[in-house]
Amino acid sequence: MSLTKNNLVCQCFLTDNYFVKRFNRHVRFNGRKEFLAEHSKNLPSNCTDKELEEVVKELEEEQLRRRTNGCKSQEKKLWIAKNYVPVHTHVYKLQEEFLLPEFKSLARLCEMKDISISKLSPHLECMKGADRVYRIPVFTSEFCHHLKEEILHFENSDLPNSRPNTMNNYGIILEELLDFDEGFVKPLRERFLSPISKLLYPECVGTNLDSHKAFVVTYRVGHDLDLDYHYDNAEVTCNISLDDSYEGGDLYFGGMKSERRRDSFSRCSHRLGYGLLHRGQHLHGAMELEEGERQNLVVWMRSSRVRNTACPMCGRKPSLVETDGRGDGFTVTEVDVCSAS
Repeated sequence: MSLTKNNLVCQCFLTDNYFVKRFNRHVRFNGRKEFLAEHSKNLPSNCTDKELEEVVKELEEEQLRRRTNGCKSQEKKLWIAKNYVPVHTHVYKLQEEFLLPEFKSLARLCEMKDISISKLSPHLECMKGADRVYRIPVFTSEFCHHLKEEILHFENSDLPNSRPNTMNNYGIILEELLDFDEGFVKPLRERFLSPISKLLYPECVGTNLDSHKAFVVTYRVGHDLDLDYHYDNAEVTCNISLDDSYEGGDLYFGGMKSERRRDSFSRCSHRLGYGLLHRGQHLHGAMELEEGERQNLVVWMRSSRVRNTACPMCGRKPSLVETDGRGDGFTVTEVDVCSAS
């Protein structure tokens, strides 16, 4: 009998891609001593001793967060389940009436035999200048309104929740919010986003997008306003706009992670209920919010077959370690010796 383990992360998660916002760069951090010995390679030459000490403390806090996040996230999920009373209970389970007809048609088309991308053009928009970035219809405006009200209701509850990711400070990891991840995001990925992605990005999907990480990010004055240039811990990303009561905040795309860095970018605007679909390794960022508040539902979709070969973050054969919570989409199949005959 074989057992598949999926509570795994690549070792690089603990040491690589630490974002130092004040200097707008990612660094490696494997402890204070090593970092201080090599900080001249990581930080600007005009970095003061005071700034250096502040950066090291920030990195130590982030490393501790990464090491303990899985366990703490599970604790928060249990606490939320016990204490949170939702205002819109219907949003926690995917219903077809939440989805735009064009989105459902697009998913059906992608599952047809011998379908080509050219036949999908009435159902998606190729973003000008951004290679293989597509805008796709997803949610009705009514559903977006209800989901945003639910997210704001949770934020105002003062219950604990984790940062969405290592770069965004404000928002919600949807795995922690009652049954939203299993009841809503999982069927959204399996029934709709996965077949669409498989046709558009076959080299990223492999046989299937078999896991995900989903979160809502919030941008407002006094909180996060923009997001620096980066790539995602995903094979395919869908970034869905939940509102339109703001100015600015467009996404911008450059080249792929493996390519030489570009000086020019392609700008892609959000649209209420629509998602921007792109490869996780496609470098991108978010322009500064100028007015209002912006919330987006982001789904990082992962293929174990693809990432088991090469970690999307470090680019190497993954060196896997177990984590207390949900892993990063890697899998290992082991034989149960006790049951083998």
